[in-house]
Amino acid sequence: MHKKSHPKFNVPNFGAKSRSRVPERWRKQRGIDNKKRIKKDFMGAEPTIGYGNPSVLKGVRANGRRIMLVRNTGELNEMVSRGVSGYDVTIAHGVSIRKRIEMTEIAKKAGIKVTNGAYK
Repeated sequence: MHKKSHPKFNVPNFGAKSRSRVPERWRKQRGIDNKKRIKKDFMGAEPTIGYGNPSVLKGVRANGRRIMLVRNTGELNEMVSRGVSGYDVTIAHGVSIRKRIEMTEIAKKAGIKVTNGAYK
């Protein structure tokens, strides 16, 4: 099962030369005469509930695995001892480089992929 693809959702006139200052992002249109708000086809797609993925696929990465956030070596060791499969590990933002290296080595020995690890 794969995630659905969907068109780019941009603000109207995003590609126009005169609107080069408009960043690539979605903002809901609220103008009374706005063509995109009234869903004219030529204005492009607007995010709707139909573009959503099944709940089974939410939070799944491109490699088919989920992410588990780990804040310290204790949590990582617990994950290894339980034999949790189907997850990649992401080390929390506030973890120091010294602990990050240590945690990366533990995960490597256990055969777990670390998405933002540190190597010597």
